[in-house]
Amino acid sequence: MFTGVVQELGHLRSSRTGEIEIELPPAMRDQLSIGASIAVNGVCLTVRELGESGFRADVSHETSTRTTLGGLRTGQPVNLELPVRVGAGLDGHVVLGHVDAVGRVQALYREAENWILIVSYPASFLRYVIEKGSVAVDGISLTCYNLDGNTFRCSIIPETHEKTTMHDRKSGDPVNLEFDVLAKYVERMMSFVHHD
Repeated sequence: MFTGVVQELGHLRSSRTGEIEIELPPAMRDQLSIGASIAVNGVCLTVRELGESGFRADVSHETSTRTTLGGLRTGQPVNLELPVRVGAGLDGHVVLGHVDAVGRVQALYREAENWILIVSYPASFLRYVIEKGSVAVDGISLTCYNLDGNTFRCSIIPETHEKTTMHDRKSGDPVNLEFDVLAKYVERMMSFVHHD
């Protein structure tokens, strides 16, 4: 489980069918081991090989086609987060690293001291997006507002803009979206209540 608070930026070293290699910042290298989980742009992966400056992970066909990982370019920055440890504070929200859909950046612009991100997403997920609710965008825990059809806005503070892939995003870019898992559980439970 993750919290959507990005800890470091890595870079894509290589990508081929069934595998991805990520260059790690030195501060994160010592915190990883073979078999460990790590979120890459919000996608939970398992470390298969660990080198001096990076790691390799298997990427299934499902993950490659249903997330943005299959379209990453060599050298492109990626958000990295290690799983939350038991007893640690939950600074963001509950994030599983299981991407629901790929959305698209409609706009990203400066407004006063913050940045405003507008994201469009598939209409089939409208029921999971609520005013002031949580959503993970490329693994970043954000609060959505100004819902308009199948778009939402998020305000991004300078710290998040600078220390995540948000500083590299532009209009038209695809982004991984994970909607609030609590909403999905409630929906599932309510479906059984209505059938009784």
